[in-house]
Amino acid sequence: MKTKSNNKIITAVLMLFIFLGMLSMSFVNNSQDDKKKPWVVPEKSKAMKSPVKSDATSIASGKALYTKHCKSCHGATGKGDGPKSKELDTPTGDFTVDLKGQTEGEIFYKIKEGRDDMPNFKKKLPDDADIWAMVNYVRSLAEAK
Repeated sequence: MKTKSNNKIITAVLMLFIFLGMLSMSFVNNSQDDKKKPWVVPEKSKAMKSPVKSDATSIASGKALYTKHCKSCHGATGKGDGPKSKELDTPTGDFTVDLKGQTEGEIFYKIKEGRDDMPNFKKKLPDDADIWAMVNYVRSLAEAK
C-alpha cells in the first residue's frame, strides 16, 4: 500500500516540477522577446533635422558628452561592449551597425526619451544642442565602419 502511495506522491512532485519548469521557460522566452521589441519612434520625431551642423566641433562636443554619459554601457566605439552592458536587461546594440538607416531624428528621440535600461537625457542634457552633438558623434561611429 505504501508503495502505491509513495509512487503517487513522487508522480505528483515530478509533475509539479515539470509544470514549474515550463512556466519558468515561458517567462524566459517572454523576457527575450521583450529584448527584441522594436523601438517605435513617432513619425514627427523621425522627420526631425538637426539644427547643429555635423562638423569637427560638434562631433568633439558629442564625443565628450558620450564619454561622460554613454561609454560605460555602449562602449568606447559604440559596439555595445561597455563595462556596464553585462548588467543590463536590454541589449545596448552596436551603433556601427544599428544606426545605419536611422534618421538623425530617430537617434535624437531615443537619446532624449530613453526606454527600459536606457535613461532619458531630458534633465541631464536640457539643451537640445548637446543631444544633437551626441547624435552627430554616434552617427560618425556608424559612418566610420
